[in-house]
Amino acid sequence: MSLHPSTIAGQNDAFRSMIHIPQFGTPKIPGKWLITPGITALPPVAQIEIIAEVRNFDAFTEDNDPYGEHDFGAFEHPGAGKIFWKIDYYDRALTGGSPDPADPSVTCRVLTIMLAQEY
Repeated sequence: MSLHPSTIAGQNDAFRSMIHIPQFGTPKIPGKWLITPGITALPPVAQIEIIAEVRNFDAFTEDNDPYGEHDFGAFEHPGAGKIFWKIDYYDRALTGGSPDPADPSVTCRVLTIMLAQEY
């Protein structure tokens, strides 16, 4: 659990809101995102719908977000079934965990979007 969950939640929300949108210059919240083979095997329209749902996800509760960091979500997609997404915090070189996930200058977020069965 972080000492700054609301700061991290805001950064995670900002990061997710920018996936699949062209960015120019240095991003305010550095990170990468990827989709698993199960997602890439879906029709393009389904992939777009899933990415949009991840970007706009706001159904956080104490049950699915116990630390208040907005770093995980799950939802149903009509064509793909249960979808999970997860944000992990790495150091900027992506060689280990971030020393402080609340500090974008030392953190690179990695967002993974997957079918629940791939978890």
